[in-house]
Amino acid sequence: MSETTIFRKIIDREIPADIVYEDDLCLAFNDINPQSPTHVLLIPKKEIPTVNELVEEDQTLMGHLLLVAGKLAGQLGLDGGYRLVINCGRDGGQEVDHIHIHILGGRGMSWPPG
Repeated sequence: MSETTIFRKIIDREIPADIVYEDDLCLAFNDINPQSPTHVLLIPKKEIPTVNELVEEDQTLMGHLLLVAGKLAGQLGLDGGYRLVINCGRDGGQEVDHIHIHILGGRGMSWPPG
């Protein structure tokens, strides 16, 4: 990656974030522009720009992220359901070139999304 992303700066503690979970592989924090009552971003500590740059060795990491997302949803009280979103590329709504999972909940979700 040529430019340090805001997510790398959060991982490195160069800028503050409301961190709700951390382990050796990932970090989760409350989104500063929430789109639902609960809106957490879950990011791998490994820098991967988009889903398109995933490689075979990332399978375990991505599986870990999904397991953590489910655990976090339970801890956040999203018993009625929640939505996980991974945007890919500008047309997909991705604003930061570091793969991340949005955990959205606390209200009913409609379909189709935006």
